[in-house]
Amino acid sequence: MSHQIVLLRASGVALALLLITACAVNPVTGQRELGLISEAEEIAIGRDNYVAGQQMQSGRYNVDPVLNDYVAQVGQRLAEASDRPGLPYEFVVLNNSVPNAWAMPGGKIAINRGLLLEMDSEAELAAVLGHEIVHAAARHSARGMERNLALQLGLGLGAMALGTREDNVGMLLVGGASIAAGLLNQRYSREAELEADRYGTIYMARAGYNPEAAVELQQTFVRLSEGRESGWLDGLFASHPPSQQRVEANRATATELGREGRMGRETYQQRIAVLKRTAPAYEAYDEGRRALRDGETDKAHTLARQAVAAEPREALFHGLLGDIDIQRGRYRDALPHLERAMARNNEYFAFHLNAGIAMEQLQDYERARSHLEKSIQLLPTAPAHYTAGNVARAQGDRNRAIEHYRTAAQSDSEAGARARRALQEMGA
Repeated sequence: MSHQIVLLRASGVALALLLITACAVNPVTGQRELGLISEAEEIAIGRDNYVAGQQMQSGRYNVDPVLNDYVAQVGQRLAEASDRPGLPYEFVVLNNSVPNAWAMPGGKIAINRGLLLEMDSEAELAAVLGHEIVHAAARHSARGMERNLALQLGLGLGAMALGTREDNVGMLLVGGASIAAGLLNQRYSREAELEADRYGTIYMARAGYNPEAAVELQQTFVRLSEGRESGWLDGLFASHPPSQQRVEANRATATELGREGRMGRETYQQRIAVLKRTAPAYEAYDEGRRALRDGETDKAHTLARQAVAAEPREALFHGLLGDIDIQRGRYRDALPHLERAMARNNEYFAFHLNAGIAMEQLQDYERARSHLEKSIQLLPTAPAHYTAGNVARAQGDRNRAIEHYRTAAQSDSEAGARARRALQEMGA
């Protein structure tokens, strides 16, 4: 028997032993399953990636703090009724028009402004949040990561046995943002979705909500998905595809639990009144973003002005005006808009990134560096690292410039290509 075969068999035995000894009991379903990630690690993964996940989805919605508090209160009520009430649950509303909601390990949950507008009652909100709580409580994201770890372990052991190298593995983990992106882009199995529907509805009933709202919500989702309304297939339905099967499963659960409890339609409508009133402004903003992406800066400017006039408190609208000026090459004109955006929301990476880009172009290197560092802290991106490399290079800090360029160069974006050219020019 060859040495390679012996090593492969030994690797397979080691993997099998690991999988056998790493079994755990699911805290929601009671079923035995793989347990490579501990609860402490779950919590750490969610904590370390929650902010990056929010930044990728336009940051927190802060025009109406009362709405954020309301969603958090509903969420905490459901979390207390869950099978893992001890997790450090957090609930945020994200400033994004795409109807979506997501959960990270450890109970870190987000719901988009756009999804709140599509619901009719507090009980429907409870159905969405209960569903996401189950994804966290039943370790659905963690289980996906465990499957990947097991697969990577198997591949890694096999590669060692065959004497090959996995030089590209590090490329998959470029900064913490790549981990957060992987968590957000995770797709759940049909079994996991049905599990989240069932136990989420149970949590609703325990918290005093009418389970019938879970049926109504799924019926709405099915209807909207069949109509293919703009934005929906890019949001909630990509990770939580609706189906008639889910409607019927929810109906059976509601029948089992009894159709009694709070619906909270009037309260919910009062809480989303600001969202409804300002919806046209966000529609103008979204259209302006699309126009800017297509190079129609005049149209984008008109729409951004409309949005600002309708809701001057919204930081994104001022940020769009700054982005338009940057695309036009009017860097000095962009700064007042970006400063107004940061005055309204100083914790969104894009405002600091674009301020840093404008200041680098204006050779205001110290202020550029400060904004770029803040942007990278919130969400490490290739454009921020590339521009920070330019600033360090201009200030004569060769080592720091190379460090930033090398980070940016790991990206396949235009900024990554520019960073690779800069490294070549520097002979690094």
